[in-house]
Amino acid sequence: MNFSSRPRPGFNNLFLARLFWGFVAISAAISVTAAPLKPLEPTQAQSATTIDIIDKLAKRHYRNLPIDDKLSEEFLKNYLKTLDPARLYFLQADVDNFMKEKNQHDDYLKKGNLKPGFAIYHVYQQRVVERLEWVLAQLADPKRTFDFKGKDRVEMNREAAPWPADKAEADELWRKRLELSVLNLKLAGKTVDEAKVTLERRYKNQLNRTTQQNAQDVYEALINSFTVLYDPHTNYFSPRTSENFNINMSLQLEGIGAVLQSEDEHTKVVRLVAGGPADKQGQLKPADKIIGVGQGMEGEIVDVVGWRLDEVVDKIRGKKDTVVRLEVLSGDAEPKIVAIRRGTVKLEDQAAQKAIIEISDGKRKRKIGVIDIPAFYHDFEAYRRGDQNFRSTTRDVAALLRELQDENVEGIILDLRNNGGGSLQEATMLTDLFIDQGPVVQIREADGRISQHNRARSRALYRGPLVVMINRLSASASEIFAGAIQDYNRGVIVGSQSFGKGTVQLLSDLPEGQLKLTESKFYRVSGDSTQHRGIIPDISMPMLIDHQEVGESAYETALPWDQIPSAKHGKYFDFSQILPVLDKQHRERSAKDPDIILLQEQVALMMRNKERTAVSLNEEERLKEKENLEREQMVLENKRRVAKGLKPFANLEEYRAYEKEEEATAEKVASESRRKINVETDALLNEAGYILVDMVDLMKTPLQQVANF
Repeated sequence: MNFSSRPRPGFNNLFLARLFWGFVAISAAISVTAAPLKPLEPTQAQSATTIDIIDKLAKRHYRNLPIDDKLSEEFLKNYLKTLDPARLYFLQADVDNFMKEKNQHDDYLKKGNLKPGFAIYHVYQQRVVERLEWVLAQLADPKRTFDFKGKDRVEMNREAAPWPADKAEADELWRKRLELSVLNLKLAGKTVDEAKVTLERRYKNQLNRTTQQNAQDVYEALINSFTVLYDPHTNYFSPRTSENFNINMSLQLEGIGAVLQSEDEHTKVVRLVAGGPADKQGQLKPADKIIGVGQGMEGEIVDVVGWRLDEVVDKIRGKKDTVVRLEVLSGDAEPKIVAIRRGTVKLEDQAAQKAIIEISDGKRKRKIGVIDIPAFYHDFEAYRRGDQNFRSTTRDVAALLRELQDENVEGIILDLRNNGGGSLQEATMLTDLFIDQGPVVQIREADGRISQHNRARSRALYRGPLVVMINRLSASASEIFAGAIQDYNRGVIVGSQSFGKGTVQLLSDLPEGQLKLTESKFYRVSGDSTQHRGIIPDISMPMLIDHQEVGESAYETALPWDQIPSAKHGKYFDFSQILPVLDKQHRERSAKDPDIILLQEQVALMMRNKERTAVSLNEEERLKEKENLEREQMVLENKRRVAKGLKPFANLEEYRAYEKEEEATAEKVASESRRKINVETDALLNEAGYILVDMVDLMKTPLQQVANF
């Protein structure tokens, strides 16, 4: 499964692609110099669909937004941002004309009047054609040279920058943009001539796609620029997008197992599907940008910058056991090629599994059980067949708990890192293995009704010491489980702040296509929402993911965190006295652990690099920056190696060779085996083991005793 749109972990995936879409009304003619394109026209079915969408949003969406002049202006601004996020195509005069009708779009949409929005798209389409033709002329001009010796710099984020005042200012922006594209390709190993050929192909493809847009493309962009104002998970799916969404949710798609979204001109990795080919291969990471796709080990890498999301997805999809090669940008690093063997996400690859960590306290070895839960799964097909041995998260974890208790472990670590969610029923039933009867999650509907139907109903199977690990990619059902464990004081939560996906969506049929609409919201038994804020761990650990790029709070229109009344629930243990001690001992160990120190320093380095606001067009300066970054990374790795008694790298050549060898080893292991728990190399997992041992030693009351009910 390898398609998507805005991430929606668990049972909610958003398909909001930034295509070359259009929006807003225009009452005055705007002159353009490119060859005229025939304006696209909305259909009657789209008009009827719009009226139905407006009605459903007003009556059923969780957020009650009045459809008025204020929302109309927000819609216009958001539509322009969707079309031209880097403010490179529209001129200020265009925007000024659009803003003359900023208060009219609520009335247009209520009546199903789409012509104003289509008219704005037509202006946008003309501007894109003008600009791409200008760039192609620059590339074809034999007098146009690229020496990369000046002092020019290019802004990395233009979302808040002024629109170009006129064509001359736009030309200057695009001159720098073109030079940056050539330089990036040159730094990736191409000659200037080869880079020009690649860019010519890229911009010709974009030009063809722009002129081939149809009314469905325009409508999906226009209406989603409105629906997303309610929240980022409320989206219109055209018939084509609905088909892709249904394939994705069925888990039958053969691909790489990655959830993707479109961001500006790039295809961005949002998350990896647990147990999928990309997850097992190990090199593709959330926030990576896919800029090229090649078929097989020898096929040409096709540049996909500027492609629509569904077109990139079609390139990545393919038959099982075939190889797709992705050209990937990771942060500020140079592009790399990642080869992934396509496959399906198998239930056994998502299944929970166990391991034992042996922790030394200076006197003896302490055995701690680990259960890794990559997803909340349930084999509904086997269940419907009446198979008594059907697989589910809860059934598998129950069996593993019994096995670990038979092996006399002192406590259990449940690892929910990177678990994007899944079945709400499984999250509830899993909680039932660790607490006695009581509510697990509250759900509030749009009309204010609160239900507590998802409850633990039997006596806990495991009553011993418990630590739950989470990170930024733990979402939805994972957050419900971790929140319940934290609210009941049943265990200690360690790791980093979770994703913050605390809303529920349902699909509704429309005259044409479907609407995915947010109808309710999750709340913990404490009354706190899991939305936006997620779960805050009791003890924090570092993670190499930027919270500003990944997570619910990264979305501008995400529903806020709030509270409702607490549900009646008990407290199993009083951790208030021991948590400060646990945290102090954790920080003291971490300050001496070479692997955790390296991770902390890598996080700091990542954040320093993200503070840059502009990139140089000077080749010598860029090469120095690249070498300095590699050297910084080598220095950090050498500190770790010296602390562990390993030989440090003598130079960058040794370090680069080591990095390539590590990648090759990871790829070989991924192709030969299923995902597994890395007890020996996972520093954070081992530290969680020490935290659990400390917790056992510090508890004055036997952990098996339930109190305060």
